[in-house]
Amino acid sequence: MNWRKIKCYVEKEMDMIGVKRETGKPAMVLIADKGHYMAGAFVAFKADKRQALWDRVQTKSGAPPPKGLGKEKAEWLNPGLVGRVKYLKGEEKLRHATLKDFREED
Repeated sequence: MNWRKIKCYVEKEMDMIGVKRETGKPAMVLIADKGHYMAGAFVAFKADKRQALWDRVQTKSGAPPPKGLGKEKAEWLNPGLVGRVKYLKGEEKLRHATLKDFREED
């Protein structure tokens, strides 16, 4: 019998609570949904949009680490940035996640 493995993805807006930028590794934003930490999403923007993201991150940085995430080496963000994240459907935490867009919350 033949079978196919198909990955189904979903896109959803969630809060950006932190950023991880390490030399030699892809940049990631740390994501929470309704106050619950979901995981990180890779940032795969072109240079101009990536710079716009880092500019916004600079205005929001300086928040204390959320409970339980103090060991993460990240730059924590104050509330106000929302990211549209594409991730693998049917999982509790984010898997194969990518940041598709971002905006400031009204």
